[in-house]
Amino acid sequence: MKTFSAKPAEVEKKWILIDAEGMVVGRLAAYIASHLRGKHLPTFTPHVDCGDNIIVVNADKVVLTGRKYENKKYYWHTGHPGGIKERTARAIIEGRFPERVLQKAVERMMPGGPLSRRQLKNLKVYAGPSHPHDAQTPTLVDVKSLNDKNAKRA
Repeated sequence: MKTFSAKPAEVEKKWILIDAEGMVVGRLAAYIASHLRGKHLPTFTPHVDCGDNIIVVNADKVVLTGRKYENKKYYWHTGHPGGIKERTARAIIEGRFPERVLQKAVERMMPGGPLSRRQLKNLKVYAGPSHPHDAQTPTLVDVKSLNDKNAKRA
């Protein structure tokens, strides 16, 4: 018996819609990263983009557990000497681009390389409840109901 290897022409991509309201960032990002790579499929091939296209709405309403909302810091470097910058998760979520918290969480769960960068282009994250991908007829997946821990409890 030979090992199955998917060809790029044989891959059928689905469109998935996820409502992120009230969901824990890390658990949602792990689900998204797995489905972007295609690891949930029996035909997973590591060197082929066989994952799904994912649309996430209400990304500004995600929650962080513990004290991460106040204490978690995102660092970047400007490229100049002494140019390290930081911003808290609260500043990003309450700022101009709140969807970046989820985008960075997914990006950092993917392996680095050209294939991962191409697969990340299949992720569309929107801060509000609307999206321009109605023509693709995405199927709504309720990630919240898969596990009690996926949504923050009171």
